[in-house]
Amino acid sequence: MDRPTISTRKSLKRKLEQDFEQENRGRHKIPAAEGFETHQKLTHHIHSLVDILNTTFSSLESDRAAAKRATSVLSQIAKNEEVVDTIVDCVEKGSAYVLGLLAVKPEHQQLIVDAGALTHLVELLKRHKSADNSRAVNGVVRRAADAITNLAHENSGIKTRVRIEGAIPFLVELLEHADNKVQRAAAGALRTLAFKNDDNKKQIVECNALPTLVIMLRSEDTAIHYEAVGVIGNLVHSSPHIKKEVLLAGALQPVIGLLSSSCSESQREAALLLGQFAAADSDCKVHIVQRGAVKPLIDMLDSSDVQLKEMSAFALGRLAQETHNQAGIAHNGGIVPLLSLLDSKSGPLQHNAAFTLYGLVDNEDNVADLITAGGFQKLQDGEFIVQQTKDCVAKTMKRLEEKIHGRVLNHLLYLMRVSERNVQRRIALALAHLCTPDDRKVIFLDKNGLDLLLGLLEPGSLKQQHEGSVALYKLATKVTPVSPVDAAPLSPTPQVYLGEQYVNNPTLSDVTFLVEGKRFYAHRICLLASSDAFRAMFDGGYRERNAKDVEIPNIRWEVFELMMRFIYTGSVEVDVDIAQDLLRAADQYLLDGLKRLCECTIAQDISVENVSLMYELSEGFNAMSLREACILFILEQFDKFCTKPWSSCLIQRIMPEIRNYFEKALSKPANLS
Repeated sequence: MDRPTISTRKSLKRKLEQDFEQENRGRHKIPAAEGFETHQKLTHHIHSLVDILNTTFSSLESDRAAAKRATSVLSQIAKNEEVVDTIVDCVEKGSAYVLGLLAVKPEHQQLIVDAGALTHLVELLKRHKSADNSRAVNGVVRRAADAITNLAHENSGIKTRVRIEGAIPFLVELLEHADNKVQRAAAGALRTLAFKNDDNKKQIVECNALPTLVIMLRSEDTAIHYEAVGVIGNLVHSSPHIKKEVLLAGALQPVIGLLSSSCSESQREAALLLGQFAAADSDCKVHIVQRGAVKPLIDMLDSSDVQLKEMSAFALGRLAQETHNQAGIAHNGGIVPLLSLLDSKSGPLQHNAAFTLYGLVDNEDNVADLITAGGFQKLQDGEFIVQQTKDCVAKTMKRLEEKIHGRVLNHLLYLMRVSERNVQRRIALALAHLCTPDDRKVIFLDKNGLDLLLGLLEPGSLKQQHEGSVALYKLATKVTPVSPVDAAPLSPTPQVYLGEQYVNNPTLSDVTFLVEGKRFYAHRICLLASSDAFRAMFDGGYRERNAKDVEIPNIRWEVFELMMRFIYTGSVEVDVDIAQDLLRAADQYLLDGLKRLCECTIAQDISVENVSLMYELSEGFNAMSLREACILFILEQFDKFCTKPWSSCLIQRIMPEIRNYFEKALSKPANLS
């Protein structure tokens, strides 16, 4: 993959400089032979003259004179044919090297090409055809290839110019050169020329480069097989027809072999190439796995090299979309390292890991392994960087939900019974989110899943408490309506409503209440039908039975009026300021419908600061709906709730009620939930 980065440019420059320095040192390591000292002195003298030319490029008279003298001396030396190669080595190679260095900077590339450098560089490439295939000529050819690489890097126009100048056929020929460094330089140039340039790709293939490149993949020279796999990767990119030709040329097995290379760059390129081979339009996913690619790809997931992990996850993601490969990747230990990559700070790495896991959970045999490894919690709680990854995770969760039935569920229930405690809890947590309504009672009551979830709320690990509260709240929202008031039982007492016009109306009134010294006119028939408390008052043995005026000593006028309005109409607007007093009155006179309305209003005012008081209020007036609302609030807001110093005591106190709530809710038939 050709990545346009500053670090890439620096590495190109560093490579040129290191190779040039190595060659300069190599020039003084001439094999022992006759005339060794003379040759060494001559070479040193020529270098000195070339250095003068390189350092006197100015308009100063002294520099011009020095350059003139150096040129004259070089001309005299060149008359001796035996030392021409040495001059070529120093001048031509040096020129190509300088062009290569200049071309590292984008602003220099077009200037160099416009000055006609490409034509001369192509001519230098042709030198390998000369009968004298000397070390000096090899150096010139290699420098020319390196210069072309740097000129064409990230410049589509220059890539095309290089093809037009006829460089590609010569570069392909150089792949078979006897000098490994020349091979490497030629492959590097072809790699750059092939990137995102279809015409260049076509010509490289037409020049029959593929057989040689495939052979180079097997080279023990890491630099050679690195460049070769890079060329093939750029040829294959977005070119399905070339991909087929590469596979027909026998590239698959040597590319898989590079996964075990000592060169991490070659491993990375090989993994990327396998991912390209395994694209949706490819039929070789299964062949890649059968030939042994999975284990080294999984091993690469633990590398310290982020790009290597990214490319490995990319390849595995492509392979995991094939049904026959999914179990194999999981069986070879792929799930745990993939889950760990979800914590990465690299967006592409996160996404590749998530995409692989999405493929793996398509296989029912992998679902239990992912859940027992804590995969559900990783997917649920992960902080994913890009939206594409978030969408992929959402699809994975949906796919998991679709798998929780039949033999998958039976396997999980078995593991929830026999595994160690933390695995049991992971399964219960996942099933709270994923199971179907028909299976909830079996999982959480019959198979003790509820005990596992409630155990997580015990003081200790905040992380476990968080996971347990989230799971319990999710389960609660599935088995009960959103508002606990809606779930409260209807009043068993038949209602008779006289209507708004009879509220505190003396017409036909047969009983009067004295509230805060004021009269409130009422009708016994309406009161008798409203609750057991009024029936006992007016139809029993109490003194109010025959009394015309009944004193109400402990209820404010506003509260009593609202209570009576509810009795006469069946509905009333309850403000939060009066809701608690009205709840007390409704409880005193056994008005269940009014109690539910009051509980609903009070529940909307629950906060982390007052939830303890609200729970006490529910206990004082047997307000079951309010009590359940407090429980749900605590589960939903557990992270904030547990910051209060009294939270642990309250949890311990209400734990029996939490259990009762879920046992009651889970015991209902699924269609009623």
